Amino acid sequence: MAFVSRLRRPLGLFLIPAMLAACSGGMTPPDDIVGAIRPSEEVSQRPAADIGDTGGDLTDYPVETTAAADTAMVTPLAEKKRLPMIDSDEAMGITQPVQASSGVLTVPEGGVNMDEGLGVARVEGLAEAQANEIAEGNATQVVVDGIGSDTPQQIGQPATIPMSDAGVELGEAPDGGDYLQVPDKATTRRRQTNEGEQVAFLPRLNNPMQMPETMGGMPASEKACRQRLQKLGVKFRDVPRISRGRSCGIAWPIELSGLSGGIQIKPAAQVNCQITEAFARWVKNELVPSSRTRYLSGVSAIHQMSSYSCRTMNSQRGASISEHAKGNAIDVGKIVLKNGKAIAIEKKGFFAFREKGLLKSVRGDSCKYFSTVLGPGSDRFHKDHFHFDLRARKSGYRHCSL
Repeated sequence: MAFVSRLRRPLGLFLIPAMLAACSGGMTPPDDIVGAIRPSEEVSQRPAADIGDTGGDLTDYPVETTAAADTAMVTPLAEKKRLPMIDSDEAMGITQPVQASSGVLTVPEGGVNMDEGLGVARVEGLAEAQANEIAEGNATQVVVDGIGSDTPQQIGQPATIPMSDAGVELGEAPDGGDYLQVPDKATTRRRQTNEGEQVAFLPRLNNPMQMPETMGGMPASEKACRQRLQKLGVKFRDVPRISRGRSCGIAWPIELSGLSGGIQIKPAAQVNCQITEAFARWVKNELVPSSRTRYLSGVSAIHQMSSYSCRTMNSQRGASISEHAKGNAIDVGKIVLKNGKAIAIEKKGFFAFREKGLLKSVRGDSCKYFSTVLGPGSDRFHKDHFHFDLRARKSGYRHCSL
């Protein structure tokens, strides 16, 4: 046993190299690869036709030989000739000059004149035009020389410009010509000193019709109401706001002085716009046609007895605030026709047929325009006048005492 164990070590050392040699038998390169590796001498001795096209002469690429055959390669040592640029005629093998028919454009030395090619006339630029004007002395503006120095001076005089309309309007056109001479700065200052400067007109903001609502101006509804009054031919003017405590006052009052057709309101009444519009429509649509039917005459004047008045109803202590305290009511005491006939608002006699018919007609038709109508026969407080107002009631009820 001791002898066998001693033989294991030499036997193992012998078997290992044998096994490695057996396994490396397949690592030998094939014949085609071995045949491709040739010494540099053989490569250099081969004719150029067998090597192929290299794009140049092989004499420009010297080679060096080495002792080992497996590493002999053709290697350029130094570049003795400039390589052609990509896409150049030399690289592409073009030896003849390119003709114009090949599509290559030749740019002239002076550039390409696009206007001439398109048949368009030459356009003169602004800078060129101004330069020509200055050179010819025909500049339309003042030309100053010596800018940046201590002695700048004006060169020539500015030419006249055609402004015939302005010259005729201002009366400054020279004799025999329709041109306005551009004044210099000294003349302008002299004129401003003599005549004074003119300031542009700015609308007054205290006019409630022009002031915006956001700045405390008149609401759009009030403006629309006044526009309707103008269409109806009402003569009125805006007056300052009326305010007497929490119960009395008119936010946007007007002073009513006349109606369409030359009808005068005596005296002028201070009321709001809404009652004015209703009253104007009642006069135009009911009172005037009725008077013409019965008296063949129009209305000349209407005498009012009360418009704005800070008081209670019927001026009674403890009563509710009257619509007169808001400018929302008007009282009519007498109607005067254009033929001179005066009709008082009162209870008429038995034989006053035309007067009774007129007052009854207009009183009945007034309910279409007002929410409250009172007159002779309603109570003792309205025995001598008509009372019209626009009192708002929740149910929409109209109180018309006929």
